[in-house]
Amino acid sequence: MEGPKDLKEVVLEIAKKAKSASKTLTSLSSGVKNEVLKRVAQKIRENREELKKVNEKDVNQALLQGHTKAFIDRLTLSDKVIEAMAKGLEEVAQLPDPVGEVVKMWKRPNGLMVGRMRIPLGVIAIIYESRPNVTIDAAGLCFKSGNAVILRGGKEALNSNLALADLFRQTLKEFNLPEDAVQVIPTPDRTAMEYMLELEEYIDLVIPRGGEGLIRFVTEKARMPVIKHYKGVCHVYVDEEANLEMAKTIAINAKCQRPGVCNAMETLLVHEKIAPKFLPDLAEEYKKYGVELRGCPETLKLIPWAKPATEEDWYAEYLDLILAVKVVKDIDEAIEHISKYGSNHTEAIVTENYSKAMKFIKEVDASLVLVNASTRFNDGGELGLGAEIGISTTKIHAYGPMGLEELTTTKFIAFGNGQIRT
Repeated sequence: MEGPKDLKEVVLEIAKKAKSASKTLTSLSSGVKNEVLKRVAQKIRENREELKKVNEKDVNQALLQGHTKAFIDRLTLSDKVIEAMAKGLEEVAQLPDPVGEVVKMWKRPNGLMVGRMRIPLGVIAIIYESRPNVTIDAAGLCFKSGNAVILRGGKEALNSNLALADLFRQTLKEFNLPEDAVQVIPTPDRTAMEYMLELEEYIDLVIPRGGEGLIRFVTEKARMPVIKHYKGVCHVYVDEEANLEMAKTIAINAKCQRPGVCNAMETLLVHEKIAPKFLPDLAEEYKKYGVELRGCPETLKLIPWAKPATEEDWYAEYLDLILAVKVVKDIDEAIEHISKYGSNHTEAIVTENYSKAMKFIKEVDASLVLVNASTRFNDGGELGLGAEIGISTTKIHAYGPMGLEELTTTKFIAFGNGQIRT
């Protein structure tokens, strides 16, 4: 690749090959797809030490560049991560194949039987950052759902991504299937990503996974549909009719179990009638976890050591042990706050009142709305999808965790016995 023109041609060739490969995948049997996935899992285990050596190059380079401990952790292919990738593929192999499923059928007055059948989307491009395990997770889900995939990972994980994709490609070749069903953009050059985002003729969907900056960049540049998930500003509202012990357990879990993920709670809303009893006790629990609280004026009266919350705090996705807290007068104010500051990701209410629970479910706009449960459940595995490729906060096509079904669409089919239109 000597210059931009050459790079553009390389990206175009990758997209063309993916489009061609996708046509073969459409007609693959579930049995063949499952055997491929199990064989890739086997190869990952067999090549564990080689994968760790390749990954070590990426990790050492990232250390030299001064990346954070959390970044290095996401980048590292440990034995645990490698085994999780292999098991993940085996789990996907066990899931029902959505392709070809007739999801609905009805009879017209003229006797014509009309239905909808699930079909692959075609070619999916996935742009992600420093987690090489996404290479296998995404390739496995796309393959099972009959889609070819173009993977563009972060530059820090390029060696690892190429090595993992190569194992998948080797397996496809063993089964006499087009290895170009799984491809990695082989350069960290950002221009390659820009070229790829212009190729709507060959790429049917783009899924960016990463920070808000990456997702906004992709959304602005892409000529094809984009599944967006800008950030997760998730709320828990504790109603006056909540079981306070339950509410405390949920509030601790939602914030502290894993604070650096998109489904962690970022703002706690508490009804004014139970705030004096609930918040001081909860605050002492948060102290044990090292949580920094940023509260509204009413919160500060009840928790003197909390910091005053600013307007920016209500919009913030901290991804850290920091929590914004607001006392509200009722459920309507809680819903209004979520409507203004939420990100359509995950919202929860804790209440024993059925009517309020249903009001919250109906009026709150989020990809998952929970009653009496932690926001941490917005995850494909936890919701029974088996696996996910990301969480969509885009309402068109998919909303929430994207499993195998969300990587398909439906087409109309019709069965007749000679009907003609008059």
